[in-house]
Amino acid sequence: MSEQYDLIVIGAGPGGYVAAIRAAQLGMRVACVEGRETLGGTCLNVGCIPSKALLQSSEEFFHAGHGLAAHGVLVEKVGLDLARMQARKDSVVEANVKGVEYLFRKNKIAWIKGFGRIAAPGQVAVNGETHTARHIVIASGSESTPLAGVEVDEKRIVTSTGGLALEAVPKRLAVIGGGYIGLELGSVWQRLGAEVTVIEFLDRLVPSMDGELARQLERILARQGLKFRLGTKVASAEPGNEGVRLRLEPVKGGEASELLVDTVLVSVGRRAYTNGLGLGPLGVALDERGRIVADQKYATSVPGIYAIGDAIAGPMLAHKAMDEGTVLAEILAGQAAHVNYDAIPGVVYTWPEAAAVGKTEEELKAASIAYKSGKYPFTANPRARAMGETEGFVKILADAKTDAVLGAHIVGPDAGTLIAELVTVMEFGASAEDIAIASHAHPTLNEAVKEAALAVDGRAIHL
Repeated sequence: MSEQYDLIVIGAGPGGYVAAIRAAQLGMRVACVEGRETLGGTCLNVGCIPSKALLQSSEEFFHAGHGLAAHGVLVEKVGLDLARMQARKDSVVEANVKGVEYLFRKNKIAWIKGFGRIAAPGQVAVNGETHTARHIVIASGSESTPLAGVEVDEKRIVTSTGGLALEAVPKRLAVIGGGYIGLELGSVWQRLGAEVTVIEFLDRLVPSMDGELARQLERILARQGLKFRLGTKVASAEPGNEGVRLRLEPVKGGEASELLVDTVLVSVGRRAYTNGLGLGPLGVALDERGRIVADQKYATSVPGIYAIGDAIAGPMLAHKAMDEGTVLAEILAGQAAHVNYDAIPGVVYTWPEAAAVGKTEEELKAASIAYKSGKYPFTANPRARAMGETEGFVKILADAKTDAVLGAHIVGPDAGTLIAELVTVMEFGASAEDIAIASHAHPTLNEAVKEAALAVDGRAIHL
């Protein structure tokens, strides 16, 4: 037997490392098991952070070539140094993972390097050694979901991992999947010069978001140059000398077609990663999608074993996992804590961005909930006009009787930041009227949120 801990966390992604840090702050003796050579999980290493670095760099490149002239800034010629752009991305990743290492040292968290397997309740085996703990938390994250008929080689047919590390801009890129990841990486390579076609099985983009928002986002991205094949299934992908040949089949019937591209990005979703954890022999229950079944306090079917993040049900978002990690640590320390799953935002980091929290109009209608809607376009916002970023809108959905905010949906400049005000409002059970009477600095993009709240009651001022 090796050392004994109060808590062992398996996985050092956002959920795992936050759970470890919060538990250590609360006085627990904590270890974290991680199979990667670096901390931070998928998010910091090959997900959220590197993708946002490339999104920012590609926005700068595109803006220099297409947007500065309107401001009177003339650039003779814009060149692309993709190797330098990728190197910058890597440096951003390194800074973030080193930051987590520092936090582990600061909070005296033991980093056990290797892949962990739960040998028995209270026992985690890593590299031939067994470590014991009163509590075990599974924060093993997720992996890219494979697609039948499409074999990934991370060279010409890639997941998001390979899509972040291309050494050259493909002339023709097919993105399979019109969700968050596909639209973000598709935008990166389109800005840098690729001809991008997004192929989506459903008849709309970002299916978890409000339908009106999704339609607006599609129109904006189409004007930027992305092409869309909605309601279309990819039956096969065959690499050859000329490229990768995709066989496309309409979902609702019709003739099949082919699309020849240089690179294919498979982004049809993610699935919980639980391989090698030893869950079967332990009797840890899984649901029909292979996710670990956990109760409201994140306890699994086996006493002393808990699970959070992408390994359990719910949106696969880093901040959701972080919140669960914090709450679970506090529960284990005997405190009262919970996550409000009705107030977890989602953001698509295209430009403009799309952000949402709470219920969509489709969900409210399906549940027969009477609601009011207030919408305000960025074309009427003075700051958006000054920025030259007037596409999109803010939409607020409020209960028809109580005026409580039930959902908010934004497509427009810096939507991912603007949504925070609405998340706070929903967390505290406030109303559209509460937003409307709060003073918002002028001129700011946030005024669009205030005006949308006023519009709920039919009294927007600048519309």
